[in-house]
Amino acid sequence: MATRRIAIVAGGFSSEFPVSMKSAEGIKTFLEDTPYDTYIVKITRDLWEVILPDGTTSEIDKNDFSFVEGSKIKQFDFAYITIHGVPGENGALQGYFDMIGLPYSCCGVFAAALTANKYSCNQYLSNFGVKISPAVIIRPGDNYSVSDIVKQVTLPCFVKPNEGGSSFATTKVKEVSELAKAIEDAFGEGGNVIVERFMHGTEVTCGCYKTDEKSVVFPITEVVSKNEFFDYEAKYTASKVEEITPARISDDIAEEISATTSMIYDIIGAKGIIRIDYIIVQGVPYLLEVNTTPGMTVTSFIPQQIRASKLEPGKVLSEIIEDIMQTK
Repeated sequence: MATRRIAIVAGGFSSEFPVSMKSAEGIKTFLEDTPYDTYIVKITRDLWEVILPDGTTSEIDKNDFSFVEGSKIKQFDFAYITIHGVPGENGALQGYFDMIGLPYSCCGVFAAALTANKYSCNQYLSNFGVKISPAVIIRPGDNYSVSDIVKQVTLPCFVKPNEGGSSFATTKVKEVSELAKAIEDAFGEGGNVIVERFMHGTEVTCGCYKTDEKSVVFPITEVVSKNEFFDYEAKYTASKVEEITPARISDDIAEEISATTSMIYDIIGAKGIIRIDYIIVQGVPYLLEVNTTPGMTVTSFIPQQIRASKLEPGKVLSEIIEDIMQTK
């Protein structure tokens, strides 16, 4: 069998570009000892290009996602999407790959579009008994009332971009006078804005993947931020956060979170690895958000949870790749 050529697709159009590139490097490292030829493909609004083994680049032909290396046109067999944000997390890139017939690592267009829209996703999942925090959605051009929002969600509250990630432009608002500016800051990331009730509790995150042969829910990680909340600095500065796997929670709560994670995976029609964030308030887990292209740097939650399961990241990624390839 010919060696499969894998595109690790990273970059994107959002503020999470550098995080995505680090995830791509992590995935490439994890796949070093697997029987694949791996290439990082960097996507920006202006240019799609492959980073070749010698450090040079080759532009992607968007007609079929091919590229030239050593005067030869080469095709990819599979795309591992690790773009956090647009266009890799909202279904746009998935739609493109569907049209050209290239299999990829994560969920399809519907699930990606749903989960990228945090407000809609949480409201949808609440119909299946998943507990969520009260929230308000604000769209560009809406004539919103600060006082009405405060009545609905109370203070303190979180203001964040509806389709953002990594806590970019996220503000914890404690005073009514801070709310309007926080909303404008969140609009700066583009799209709609969520204002969500603050919940005091224990923040945890749980990863999961499924193939035709198995369903795996990883050990839960407890997140203890040394900042006021789990903001961008805490997420990407080791000294600002303590990540404890397995989480220091009761077996009953852990079982409930694991079961909910597996249920949500099936409800949205996920593929590959997902990660779901929760906050436990007085013994009750509340959904924060669903991530269908979770971070995959060497120190990200998912690799930590994989190792806590006594598994190897490269083996897990290979299982996912082969499972999806077999269904195409």
